[in-house]
Amino acid sequence: MSGAGWQGIKGVIPRRLWHQNLSLLRDRRLHRMLDLAGHELRFGFPRQGDGVLVWGHSPTAWRGEALARRNALPLIRVEDAFLRSIHPGRATGEAPLGLLVDPVGMHFNSSRPSLMEAILHSPDVQKSNTLDRAKAAIGRIIEVDLSKYNNFDPDCFAPDPGYILVIDQTREDAAIRHAGASAASFPAMLAAARHAFPDRRILIRTHPETRMGLRPGHFCLADAGGQVQLLTDPVSPHKLLANASAVFTVSSQLGFEAILHGHRPRVFGQPFYAGWGLTQDEQPLPRRQARLTPEALFAGAMLLAPLWYDPCRDQLCALETVIDQLEAEVRAWREDRHGHVAAGMRLWKRGRLQDFFGQTHPLRFQDDPQKADQIATATGKTLLLWAGREPDHFTPAAACLRVEDGFLRSRGLGAELVPPLSLVTDDLGIYYDSSRPSRLDALISSPLSAQARARTQALLDRLKAEGLSKYNLAGQPLPPLPEGHRILIPGQVEDDASIRKGAGAIRTNLDLLKAARAANPAAVLIYKPHPDVEAGLRPGAIPAAALKGLADVVAPHADPIALLDKVQEVWTITSLLGFEALVRGIPVTCLGAPFYAGWGLTKDLGPTPPWRSAKPDLAQLAHAALIAYPRYWDPASRRPCPPEVALDRLAIGEIPHPGRINRLLSKLQGRFASLAHLWR
Repeated sequence: MSGAGWQGIKGVIPRRLWHQNLSLLRDRRLHRMLDLAGHELRFGFPRQGDGVLVWGHSPTAWRGEALARRNALPLIRVEDAFLRSIHPGRATGEAPLGLLVDPVGMHFNSSRPSLMEAILHSPDVQKSNTLDRAKAAIGRIIEVDLSKYNNFDPDCFAPDPGYILVIDQTREDAAIRHAGASAASFPAMLAAARHAFPDRRILIRTHPETRMGLRPGHFCLADAGGQVQLLTDPVSPHKLLANASAVFTVSSQLGFEAILHGHRPRVFGQPFYAGWGLTQDEQPLPRRQARLTPEALFAGAMLLAPLWYDPCRDQLCALETVIDQLEAEVRAWREDRHGHVAAGMRLWKRGRLQDFFGQTHPLRFQDDPQKADQIATATGKTLLLWAGREPDHFTPAAACLRVEDGFLRSRGLGAELVPPLSLVTDDLGIYYDSSRPSRLDALISSPLSAQARARTQALLDRLKAEGLSKYNLAGQPLPPLPEGHRILIPGQVEDDASIRKGAGAIRTNLDLLKAARAANPAAVLIYKPHPDVEAGLRPGAIPAAALKGLADVVAPHADPIALLDKVQEVWTITSLLGFEALVRGIPVTCLGAPFYAGWGLTKDLGPTPPWRSAKPDLAQLAHAALIAYPRYWDPASRRPCPPEVALDRLAIGEIPHPGRINRLLSKLQGRFASLAHLWR
């Protein structure tokens, strides 16, 4: 799915597009996106019926412009869309997630119409379903704190509210010159802000590329003093805009984002968002006649005009998919930006841990948590600690993230060295330890936006339709089940951390069965041994003789999700199958304190943490457990991904599964993963 504005003019753009620029020749993302849109990008000289492509109004665009003019061929301009990447492309070569492809003009060139302008004048931006999508997308972008570039520091706070925000841009940027402005517009803008607000704080926000030393801006420390302050800290644009009383800009994208925050920015150039009744324009643009709402402006600029690309699925997509993808990538960068020292990590896990957490800075592995904490403290890194191997009474000095498998893990067991698609990170505790609060507890207690609620429901609908669970093992056909009120009893690994940290008085599978039978003498009890126990890898087996009189049916190697379809209730100590039952609408009785107990969603017969006083609904629980708490990694594209992509991989089953030789290789790779800093 791509922008409707693009689809409407797609036939105007020739199938073959030619360029004469070496940087475009190397731009694999540009080639791929145009290919998916039905176009072929070539280097050289065009023929009749072809078109010429240039990058915006770049310094080398004149070559293509002259070529198109000389041969009377269509000229197509392309630029980054307004959600791009974590870092500026100039800094890292990071590819964009969206492009604006324009056969009319260019959105930032106000001297002539553009495709963006035509879309904003069209009735398409006023359709009710489009406006609803726009409103939801605006909410999500602000909620998850996304902008064009996203390498700002989430720990940086905006100054106290009430300031006047003046936005700087980089010198000689085409978006200034072609918006009817110049370098002189910037001191004029600052003077106007001082005149309009003589008694207020004025904050000049430095451009990210200026802060990174890539390109100079128009303001420097010499412009600060008195009421004027130069802000070079990497503060989130949304935090800045939320605390600003007024916004002044020449043609920056932050002016567009200011409109989404309810501002009416004063604009000194003629950017794409000026002239629609949403800005105070120093240079009015009479040909822009339509009067738009912020949602309609957003619909044209973000939903209809761009081509958006999904790098995990390698296909064109909707803006909503890009938001999900960028959210996953940005979260990974924010958590990993200082680097980690990893402790308690088994050798076979280290390769996948390097994938998850070592993309920005390679992980440094140290077996001993105490030594790892000392190294992390000395180097300013985060301590990454496998939760199940945390020593008792360990109090790290460094910032610490505890790590465990996520709840949509793999097709296969961790005990068989199958690497995970998801891991959770927790800066407070860990989800299975009910002796202290965890980050998951806080997330479950948090209210959900309408957008998050809708996304959660769509994820649950698909999870149920695909029959997906934590391990997704191929199960044997179910035996005939007796009629009656059926209760599923999932067995657990009895030395598992979730039992040690989350169980009450009942701590064994046999005692669980006895308690369930005592409370339900007439029910049909179905006992499902844990896969690790069935495989002989972990303790928890019940002798056959002990099962007599307790379990009516023992279902070894059965598909747990198929069993859930056949039962009316689940009894468990702390099994994740209790959560999987809850999201399928099946009542659950807990004898321990798993993460989903104590919220009013289960019948609790064991002790529950006193801090679980909120009363969330099922959507809040599921959103926290499946979307907000875990991080996901796509083994196909080898990048962070949203849970929807993980569901794709689990449903299709195209995930590497290690055999005996591969297990040995995994351990060997884990040993070398410790030395990744030598080649990365």
